[in-house]
Amino acid sequence: MKSIHKSRNRFIILSLVVPVILLLIFVVYPSVDLVAMSFTSWDGISPERPFNGIRNYIEMFTKSPDLWLSLRNNFIYLAVHMVMIPIELGIAVMLNSGFKGAKLVKTIAFLPFIINGVGMSYAFSYFFSPVNGAFNQILTGLGLSGWICKWLSDPAIVNFVLAAVSAWRFSGYHIVLFSTGLTSIPTEMMEAARIDGANAWHQLWRIQLPNIWLVFSFVMFDCIRGTLQCFDIPFIMTNGGPGYASSTFTLYTIDTAFKYNSFGMAATMAVAIMAIVILVYVFQNVVLKKVFNQEEAA
Repeated sequence: MKSIHKSRNRFIILSLVVPVILLLIFVVYPSVDLVAMSFTSWDGISPERPFNGIRNYIEMFTKSPDLWLSLRNNFIYLAVHMVMIPIELGIAVMLNSGFKGAKLVKTIAFLPFIINGVGMSYAFSYFFSPVNGAFNQILTGLGLSGWICKWLSDPAIVNFVLAAVSAWRFSGYHIVLFSTGLTSIPTEMMEAARIDGANAWHQLWRIQLPNIWLVFSFVMFDCIRGTLQCFDIPFIMTNGGPGYASSTFTLYTIDTAFKYNSFGMAATMAVAIMAIVILVYVFQNVVLKKVFNQEEAA
């Protein structure tokens, strides 16, 4: 028995060696190096990294109005995705209620998620093009030509258009996640609730949501993380323009590094977004979960 126990422990240790080494090389070391770089004024070329203390952090908070404009744009994406979450959940509930053709609807809804992001962004840039764009032609055909505008160059609406494209891409993925979570709920539990007179709202709030809390939590975190790190859609469709009107935090960070050769400041911005994601994760998994559990207990 001892030899079997030792062999098992040896196998477990050997199985963990490679993943741990890869984690240290590709995650831990780059993260530590990123934090160290954020305290320098490195231009990305010089062999030396001049140390400048917390000057980058001070300048980021006081002298980068375009950066905060970009972060505001990220929150527009986040707001649109947050509005979509209850809609996605409602669609998933409907699909799990014996709806005919549910599998076909799930497949169609999931297709945008598997489409290459760059190709999808190019397709939508032509779709919203002011010159022979399909969307404007659809509006004209419906007699709504008065609604035609410059969808990708008007600072007042461009971020909402891009956020809608992002929501279209990921909503099907979230619907499938919610639907899978709802499927895992025992049918006996739902039937007992219906027999006891629970209506659809009570079933959703008291039974379905508590049982799919992990799925709901993951979808929320995925939306927050994804919207804060959004890059491909604004980069391909507008390149952050006009000006910085549709730039995002990640897009502005990349421009800071490679367009203005300020890798130290870019590292500071990367550390800031990483800290925001960690804080959101902690808040969601500690505060929100506690509040939700207290409401359930009541």
